[in-house]
Amino acid sequence: MGNPNIKSNEIATLISTIDPDATTAATYLTAAIDLGNFESCMAIVLAGTLGSSATIDAKLVQATTSGGTYKDVTGKAITQLTQAGTDSNKQAIINCRSDELDVANGYRYVKLSMTVGTATSDAGAVLLGFHPRYAPATDATTVDEVV
Repeated sequence: MGNPNIKSNEIATLISTIDPDATTAATYLTAAIDLGNFESCMAIVLAGTLGSSATIDAKLVQATTSGGTYKDVTGKAITQLTQAGTDSNKQAIINCRSDELDVANGYRYVKLSMTVGTATSDAGAVLLGFHPRYAPATDATTVDEVV
């Protein structure tokens, strides 16, 4: 059973979010995360009630600096969620190891990109970092309380 003194949020750290809300048709991004500080990350896309004909696309993107130009992480995009496909109130998960980034070319920063298409929809997302290389990891500044 590992170390019982380690809190779960020190292993799986909430590092960024797209706050749940009625989101208009647009692209939303989490903050840039240095995946060099974690062994892996997991993005969870949360679709609530999707508007008429609405779609949600989500993918991980990567860059060499937090403010740099981002490109897609190969193979890290969900199958489009659609209102027509009865995807309201569903979730999608994207897993990514730090070595799946283009590390040979210096890519280490990652963001979740979520695009709501056609109609306003209830949606949000969380980005979790796993097994921090420099413990303890710190949760996102928006985390109000850890019990």
